[in-house]
Amino acid sequence: MAGRAQIPTKNSALIAMIADEDTVTGFLLAGVGNVDLRRKTNYLIMDSKTTVKAIEDAFKEFTSREDIAVVLISQYIASMIRFLVDSYNKPVPAILEIPSKDHPYDPAHDSVLSRVRYLFSAESVASGRR
Repeated sequence: MAGRAQIPTKNSALIAMIADEDTVTGFLLAGVGNVDLRRKTNYLIMDSKTTVKAIEDAFKEFTSREDIAVVLISQYIASMIRFLVDSYNKPVPAILEIPSKDHPYDPAHDSVLSRVRYLFSAESVASGRR
């Protein structure tokens, strides 16, 4: 199909994670983790010593890797790099904000949800429906 983003991988696509230790551990136990030949992982565990620069670097790395199809990021961590998350506009990898154990999900701060709301409101105005 023309115009659709394809995931250029040989075998499968990965899910990357930027989250707290408990969230990442749960996903690793479910089989999401990966370490490549260069010892690069597909996750970043956020703790009290993790800098915003490290989060930014991990986000940029994960969104530029061709073997990653989805980046899961805890919403409270996404709020630390909101400018990067909001400015990201490629379909692959998809960015999904998830809740964590200590920080509940707030739909008002979800960039994907706000884009969807905008598209539906613009679409309904253009077609005359409300």
